[in-house]
Amino acid sequence: MKKSNIIQFLKFGFIGAFNTIVNYIVYVILVALGAHYIFANAMGFIISVLNAYFWGCRFVFKEDEKKEKRVWWQVLLKTYASYALGFFINLALLVVWVDLLNIGQYFGFVGDIIAYFSGIFTFLPDSMTAKEISEIMGPVLNAFVTIPINFVTNKFWAYRQKNKPDNTKV
Repeated sequence: MKKSNIIQFLKFGFIGAFNTIVNYIVYVILVALGAHYIFANAMGFIISVLNAYFWGCRFVFKEDEKKEKRVWWQVLLKTYASYALGFFINLALLVVWVDLLNIGQYFGFVGDIIAYFSGIFTFLPDSMTAKEISEIMGPVLNAFVTIPINFVTNKFWAYRQKNKPDNTKV
């Protein structure tokens, strides 16, 4: 693996972590305000992918001047499409974590931490059920699956640049 690919993956990981935080903040705020976890997940997705596109263009997948120029709106649409795969995997796993396995029963300390901070951040609840904790912890677990998938689809499809035509042939 080339050093430039490793550096690019690390940059993507940094931006991916930032996008995950953006997504998660939107998600947690909406769930705390009473929104259904699937709606909250969709809104987090929409906002975080726009953020991913912005930083991906400027920091991770910079245009190569030796190749054909990208069309911004095509890259934006491809970015949403490539993150859609991660979104649907994320959604399916959320249903497993929340409705099938109720993983919140194993993460009770998260509810305690959130309750502790409820005095500072008034939108946070004073106590949480295991299902509510499952809704909070599901996206954290999902990041370990979706971030690598998102990198591959973005690198090799959404931000891929074609070589300029070779006009030197006679």
